[in-house]
This record gives sequence, structure tokens and C-alpha cells, in this order.
Amino acid sequence: MAENKTQPTEASVEDFLHQVESPKKREDAFRIKQIMEEVTGEKAVMWGDSIVGFGQYHYKYESGREGDFLIVGFSPRKTSLSIYLLGCMEKSFDDLFAQLGKHKTGASCLYINKLADVDEEVLRQLIKESYDWMKANYPTN
Repeated sequence: MAENKTQPTEASVEDFLHQVESPKKREDAFRIKQIMEEVTGEKAVMWGDSIVGFGQYHYKYESGREGDFLIVGFSPRKTSLSIYLLGCMEKSFDDLFAQLGKHKTGASCLYINKLADVDEEVLRQLIKESYDWMKANYPTN
């Protein structure tokens, strides 16, 4: 069975974030890192070459495929800041998203253009609730 392509690495999170081209996006990325460290109590780890992750959980599908993945994380992409909230795949956070500010969502991703577009306290709450839900419902490493 194929292994998950996105694995934790020994690469430096700081070095990765310093390479973000846009000064504002770089500043926002360092702030999101700080928020996620404070909310989760986890140390930032590079997953693959472009995702900063916090915490790790184990999944197993009915097909038999299983692996490990980050619990919450983010990536400063060119078009937006992608924030990975894996708990959002399983639980609805519509009430918090309604209070967040300007954003888009995917199955397990929150996309924002810049931190100034959203309410930071609501973002913290989303991260915390998603992280806590995953910790309570999946085996963690």
C-alpha cells in the first residue's frame, strides 16, 4: 500500500518561513505559527516541503489504508494562507466560521488572504476546537 507522501521532516520551520517572498505573508505566517504553538502546546514541524504542522494523529480507513498526519497546520501559499484543521472534516464549526471574517473553506482547509481579514480570537478558537476534537477522537503520537 502506498505511503502518505506528506511526512514529518527534520527541515527547519524558521528557514522555510523566512523564504516566504511576500513580507506581509511572511509576517502572517510567523504569527500563525506562534498562535498554533500557543493553542496546541506543540512544537512546529515541517511536513513535506511546504506544510508546518502541529501534533500528529493516526488514521485507518475501512479500505485498510492507514498512516499518520498532522492535527493542525498551515502553509503560506502564493494565493492564500492555507490553514489545515483536520477536525473540520468530522465536526461542523459553522458557528465559528460565521464569526471569523473573510475566508473560504475546503474539506479540511481554511483559506485566508491575510490575518487582518479575520478575527484572531475566533481563529484561535477554531484551531483549539479542531485540535481538541482530533485529540479526543483519534489515536495520537
